[in-house]
Amino acid sequence: MRTAILTLGLFFTSIGYTHAQLERKLENTNQPVDLIFHAPRHINLLTVEPLEKKTMHFAIMHTFGTLDGGIENLFGLDNGANIQFSFEFGLSDKLSLGAGRSSRDKFYNVYGRYLLLEQTQNNTIPLSMSFAGGAGIVSNPYSFLSADERPDFADRLAYFGQVMFARKFSNKVSLQVSPTLAYFVNPLPIYQIEGNQNLYLALGFSGKYKVTDRSSLTLQYIPNLNSDLRSNFGIGWDVEVGGHVFQMYFVTSQALNEQYLLAGGNGVPGEEFRLGFNVNRIFALGQRKRGKS
Repeated sequence: MRTAILTLGLFFTSIGYTHAQLERKLENTNQPVDLIFHAPRHINLLTVEPLEKKTMHFAIMHTFGTLDGGIENLFGLDNGANIQFSFEFGLSDKLSLGAGRSSRDKFYNVYGRYLLLEQTQNNTIPLSMSFAGGAGIVSNPYSFLSADERPDFADRLAYFGQVMFARKFSNKVSLQVSPTLAYFVNPLPIYQIEGNQNLYLALGFSGKYKVTDRSSLTLQYIPNLNSDLRSNFGIGWDVEVGGHVFQMYFVTSQALNEQYLLAGGNGVPGEEFRLGFNVNRIFALGQRKRGKS
């Protein structure tokens, strides 16, 4: 009798344990997918990839001269370098604030990103969605101009806004669509942009094809919607190494910040490609929740 009672107790205990395991498994399928992209930036564009609370993202971005400079100019490395440093901090798991500085026109940018939706493993939420927006200022003193000819503070301002929709279709393929606008208070000819409009609209496309556990083939395409400027095109390779994400790419634009990506002009794909690379480093003050991409 005692043995029967003990056996029955073990049976119901095992049922309860199995049920608890099943509940945990079902709950886990409603968790966010692993990293959709390797870093918060993908070639030039911001991504939906959020920073966790008290996490810092530091990026160094470079573009150089066109490849048609030949070996004499080391295929553009000797000419036309544009460098941007940016720093972004996660105020929460959804909201982050950042600042950056580009050498082209000595342009300073401040921006914010907010994660509205996050794709889940069971597709209850089928995609991730983020908003980003910022304001920048041209700080070049233009000392070669007379005091009366130099732009005033208001004329130096430019803004951008962006909505990002992204989905991880499989362990290998991720895509993002980024409707973007940029607004220049006064697009003066002395600025290193090709456009002369105040408002620019574009639709950015970002793609990742995972080749190995830590490397991916990447694509970027940013067609202009309301100007006759050439569209931006880039192709690259992302590699995760020792806590860093290195991004090497060929791109048609020298620009690195959002405003100049839309108004800065582009070369002809295949003929006027530029070499570029980014170094991304994420510093976590606490233990990170997310896994590898």
